[in-house]
Amino acid sequence: MATTGISDAMTTNLPKKPAVKFNPADWHTNKHSISSDAERSRNVSFQVRQEGRFLNNETDNQTWWDTHDNNVRLGDRLDEIEEWRQILRYEIEDVDRELEAIRVTKNKCENMLNDMKVPLDVNIENHVTREGRLGVDLVRDEPESELTKETKVIDAIKRNLHHKCQESFAQIERLQECRQQLLNDLNDKNSSHAIDEENLALNKHSSAISFKPNPLRVPKGSVTPQQWIAFSKYNKDRADAEMESSKRLRENIQQLMAQSSSDLDSQKNATEFAMRKRVHETENALDELKWQKKNTEKEIAQVEDDIDKLEKAIRDKDPVMKLAHTRLENRTYRPGVELVRDEVQYGLVDEVKQIEASQKVLQEKCKQAKHAWNILQEQMRRIDEDIALKQNSLQLEKRALATRKRLNTVNRPETETDKNLIVTGVDKTGLSKVLGLKYA
Repeated sequence: MATTGISDAMTTNLPKKPAVKFNPADWHTNKHSISSDAERSRNVSFQVRQEGRFLNNETDNQTWWDTHDNNVRLGDRLDEIEEWRQILRYEIEDVDRELEAIRVTKNKCENMLNDMKVPLDVNIENHVTREGRLGVDLVRDEPESELTKETKVIDAIKRNLHHKCQESFAQIERLQECRQQLLNDLNDKNSSHAIDEENLALNKHSSAISFKPNPLRVPKGSVTPQQWIAFSKYNKDRADAEMESSKRLRENIQQLMAQSSSDLDSQKNATEFAMRKRVHETENALDELKWQKKNTEKEIAQVEDDIDKLEKAIRDKDPVMKLAHTRLENRTYRPGVELVRDEVQYGLVDEVKQIEASQKVLQEKCKQAKHAWNILQEQMRRIDEDIALKQNSLQLEKRALATRKRLNTVNRPETETDKNLIVTGVDKTGLSKVLGLKYA
């Protein structure tokens, strides 16, 4: 049964016997055709295989070199970013140093502005003190003129210092803005450097690589390399310009402070010289008045003595006058013809007239002496009043001068420190040469 089944299957698979038989020529033709076609197919296949191998090698080489070139480009880009990172770091350090310097200068300017309260208070106190002078001593003299000038000098210094403080504050704000821009640029470059550094570390065997959607798209906000360089260069140039402006401002502030200190000292010396001169004049005037008082007192004493003598002389004439009067009266009682106007009569009459004339002259002279005494007393009163005025004025002038000793405690700018503050920052050209940066 099994043998019979196999035979049936083989019988079924055999082709059916063709109805038409071919000639031997057809058989040979068919054989040659199949051989030719097989040869041609093998040639085509060989050509395709060779071209495939060549193309495979070419694409592998091209891919390797493209990857290599891009790795080189990434390395160059990292070097370029690193150069600018270095520039920005040095620039930020320079800005920080300049910020510190301008802050120190600004603080010194503000301190000097605050210190102007002392000279102004002293000046006002001097004005008020000298207003305490009385009478004729309340004069518009040289010290008052110098004090007025000193007030104007202090006001001008305060205005200039206040203006420079405002300029310093604005300059600090601009430097801080430049620093923030530099810092933002540096942070962006740090991020970019990290990204490209990570890209350079990737290879085809890395686990972090994958296909991305639309990788050939141009990112929104992309810029050209020229724009990239121009942006950082603008930030650097602006920071350099602001630091130069800050340096000039610091130098101007130092010059203003030194000039203000010099002007204040000069006016202070002029004012104190005028006040000392006025004290000297007042002391001389006081000495003169005391000398006049001494001589006037002496003259008054002498006048009083002379008045006493004149009054005594007038009184001393009274007994003689009485004697003459009595003699004349007694002689009027001569009897008869004895009542003669003789030489004695004429002599006694002349004596009475002479005594009366003498008394009159003495009384007039005594009156004049008393008038002179009154004048001397009035002059003494004026001298005493003027001495009191001068003593009061001298006391006030000395008090005003003593008040001005407080000006010696006012701080002055330290020139050496200021000079050191002015010399700050780094030579940007030198920095660029050291780093070999082509974009600095």
